[in-house]
Amino acid sequence: MNRKILFNDGWEFAKSSLEEKNPNALVFTSIDIPHDWLIYNTLNLYENSIGWYRKSFFVTEKVDHILLYFEGVYMDSSLYVNGKFIGEWKYGYSSFEHEITGAVKEGENEILVKVVHQSPNSRWYSGAGIYRNVWMKTRNRNHIVTDGIYISTKEMDDGWEVEIETDLITDRDVMISHNLYYKNQIVTSTMEFVPEVASGQNCPTAKRSNSRLFVKNPMLWSVEEPNLYQLTTELYFTEGEQATEKVESISQNVGFRTILMEPEKGLFLNGRKIKLKGVCEHHDLGALGAAFNKTALARRFAILKQMGVNAIRTAHNMPAPDLMDLADEMGLLVLSEAFDMWEKPKTEYDYARFFKEWAYKDVSSWVLRDRNHPSLLMWSIGNEIYETHTDERGQEITRMLKEYVREFDPKGNAGVTIGSNCMPWENGQKCADILKIAGYNYAEKYYHVHHEKYPDWVIFGSETSSVVQSRGIYHFPYERAILTDEDEQCSSLGNSQVSWGAKSSEFCIASERDAAFSLGQFLWTGFDYIGEPTPYQTKNSYFGQIDTATFKKDSYYIYQAAWTDYKTNPMVHIFPYWDYNPGQMIDVRVCSNAPQIMLLLNGELIGTHDVDFSSGMQFFAWWKIPYTPGELKAIAYDEAGRIIATDSRKSFKDAKHIRLSADKEKLKANGTDLIFVEIMAEDGSGNPVENANNRVHVEVSGAGRLIGLDNGDSTDYDQYKGLSRRLFSGKLMAIIGSTLETGEVSIKVSSIGMESQTLQFEALPPEGETLDGVSCQMKNQDMPCIVGIPNEIPLRKIELLCATERVFDQPQKQITVEARLYPENTSYRDVEWSVVNDAGIPSNVARVEAKGLMAKVTAVGDGAFRLRCTSRNGTDKTKLLSELEFIAEGIGVIYKNPYEFITGGLYDYCKGEAGEGNEQGFSTSSDGETQVGFHNLDFGSSGSDTITIPIYAPSDDEYHLQIYEGMPGEAESQLIADVVYQKPYIWDVYQEETYKLSKRLRGITSICFVLKQKVHIKGFSFETQ
Repeated sequence: MNRKILFNDGWEFAKSSLEEKNPNALVFTSIDIPHDWLIYNTLNLYENSIGWYRKSFFVTEKVDHILLYFEGVYMDSSLYVNGKFIGEWKYGYSSFEHEITGAVKEGENEILVKVVHQSPNSRWYSGAGIYRNVWMKTRNRNHIVTDGIYISTKEMDDGWEVEIETDLITDRDVMISHNLYYKNQIVTSTMEFVPEVASGQNCPTAKRSNSRLFVKNPMLWSVEEPNLYQLTTELYFTEGEQATEKVESISQNVGFRTILMEPEKGLFLNGRKIKLKGVCEHHDLGALGAAFNKTALARRFAILKQMGVNAIRTAHNMPAPDLMDLADEMGLLVLSEAFDMWEKPKTEYDYARFFKEWAYKDVSSWVLRDRNHPSLLMWSIGNEIYETHTDERGQEITRMLKEYVREFDPKGNAGVTIGSNCMPWENGQKCADILKIAGYNYAEKYYHVHHEKYPDWVIFGSETSSVVQSRGIYHFPYERAILTDEDEQCSSLGNSQVSWGAKSSEFCIASERDAAFSLGQFLWTGFDYIGEPTPYQTKNSYFGQIDTATFKKDSYYIYQAAWTDYKTNPMVHIFPYWDYNPGQMIDVRVCSNAPQIMLLLNGELIGTHDVDFSSGMQFFAWWKIPYTPGELKAIAYDEAGRIIATDSRKSFKDAKHIRLSADKEKLKANGTDLIFVEIMAEDGSGNPVENANNRVHVEVSGAGRLIGLDNGDSTDYDQYKGLSRRLFSGKLMAIIGSTLETGEVSIKVSSIGMESQTLQFEALPPEGETLDGVSCQMKNQDMPCIVGIPNEIPLRKIELLCATERVFDQPQKQITVEARLYPENTSYRDVEWSVVNDAGIPSNVARVEAKGLMAKVTAVGDGAFRLRCTSRNGTDKTKLLSELEFIAEGIGVIYKNPYEFITGGLYDYCKGEAGEGNEQGFSTSSDGETQVGFHNLDFGSSGSDTITIPIYAPSDDEYHLQIYEGMPGEAESQLIADVVYQKPYIWDVYQEETYKLSKRLRGITSICFVLKQKVHIKGFSFETQ
């Protein structure tokens, strides 16, 4: 009988330089498949290297065909068997198979897979290696072609018809049967006789069997109730027209559902209008790297479903096969995406090198494999493709890829679309017009205009949001946009926005509400992912609603409030945590899906808020409250005034106890099952210490193994595969993997100054699962600390104490502030003091003289500022911030020195749309004119006419910049430069340009930058003359 067996066991691995040609001299070690060799070194996640995979296997009997099927190998792989080159596969995300029959001999055989990783090859972390499952197929001359079964369902007047096309290779008469099951009970079946077609060549020939099943009143598949049927297709030899020997059996999911996408009304699933509440997802799994694990992904999907998510976009590549199965089972629609680039590269070693030769093969693999899934909603042929903007070649490739998809999905099981950031321009619109299903990346402002202009288009947000946030980190005040700060974190208050993205989560919610014709949206992203750490150069992204460790951020609850129903799942959530400096002004936000919210502080009413999603964007409550210790409590009420949900945040002290919480108590001893253990800290009263950063040590023993540690902190480079890490914002996740052994599993967590805590689990025999082909030997090892030192007590909090009113005036130009450190026995007592504005940018309104933990602050000009005290906490960068607000009045005007670098974020005049720029600069709009001005520049009597400006532009194009003395339109303002910026494009890098002005600026004056294109300006400085 034809067989397909898991082939993940027995592999060895060696790594070499790119120059290595012969792996025989390398030292190979046993590893598990799936495998990502880059995840084991956080300091070199993009290492240029070759991975060599080796495996021996035995052949004891002759078979007609032996094939190896790889679900995914990243990337540029070559296969050798017994030293003979078999074939290659270039793309790292599409599945492929190689026939190895001609190279196999009786007895022992050796497989060698060469995988080449050259960086940069993606804009995110790709991982490297055989990172998905491997299968061996053995079959005779008569077989079903790989992915050769094509299923489509159609609603009829009196039931549903299932059409099945089966592609076969046979050299004799055969029978093909199709049995449809629901919950293991047969529903209907059919068997077809497929006669041999005389070819005169005595060799197998390709055939196609066409079958139909009819089902009356099936259970429908939906995102709420994903009812699944299983279709088992079997191939038989025959005698006469009677089936005798079974040759092959293949089972796959079938779902009965109708999907209608109407340009005017949006999306209908089974005749009911729904909105896509989607998220984009990259393929890494945090501490597991790119190595696929079905249990880990199922857990992530469950977390997203609780948020209200009903759709996934596989950004920006074909997913693992198990992702599609999980989406079928759990009720998630899938926008399956293929490419992040076509012929024009985005990075030096990306897939553009291979696109022309390989695109057809990759689309074939992609569509044939996944076309039958009921979860499949759309095929996306690309994301932010440069060709769709530049010229007609983009339209040619769009047509070509659409034709490729339709060749393999001719019945249209899913529509064809693209995720485009070129929709404002003509060529982008022409590509969308070819497809008629238009995905918009960060272009909600064009929905209504294009809906009128192209009434036959189906419109949706293929990528939205990109609001960045670090879990448990808050940069005040909420009303001030703060993209970057010296701790290299982003604020979870909701006030960290990138220049191209949404202004807030509420904007994303409102935009879809106000576009009834839109199918919905896909947020960027559901989970944080490794790589692309905008706006910094750290380790992982900040875009997710959930971090890489799978801990929920505050924005998770914002979308949960908007995307779930209080009548079935009432919720309310307060943020931030409640532990700050005495008297510090704290922005408190509360979100809920209930009609009304009430907030109390220590039992006293702070206020109430009516939640109304039907208009505006002020969906959630926001209060400014001077910090005082105690308890914040939020109460959610239904329309009848009944309490339906509560949440509270309590003040806390230093960590005294470790608390462990696991997602389940039983582990399947199948080698792939996982338990996720949340490690937290509590104070002496049992309150969560929500800013705890204690270093903990983790041990796993018994019938389990520790395979990952992650806290979600993008600035923390301690190894995912070590035994010790710090908590981040009070939490750390430990991932326990199963083995093939049953019995007790124990995890022990210890930290200096706290009693160790232990949890026990039981590993049980897996029921109905084969363990053949599974490998589960790898586990975390003791590794050196990168952050801090092994036996450290990190600084948790800097408390700032000011005994006087925090107002400077002529009688009081100096104020003394004391810093207290918690815990008192911290390993790191050094602090640094500074004066900054609300955006965290250094300010000259005051100066600070520090002596250890005491600071004397002197006001030198009028204005508001913040006294900041920071700690590096055992590292070479700022890790901890503490601030108090001050105001100076009646001191006098303070002027800016243009001969020192003036940060762009210090602008005090704006007309048009200016956003937060990278590195505390500013960004201009791609639509319309933006004016950004700076007053009170003191050039002195000598003056200057030469300015240097660091600029980041998103392309190699020319960018026109005007510089005015004074603000344009004001009396006596004057244009003093009309210049062009053009440099070779470097992603996310400022490049300086120096310009000569038409006049020398002297004395006290102001300047203004005027642009009509999108750029980032970090700031400016003038040459001393």
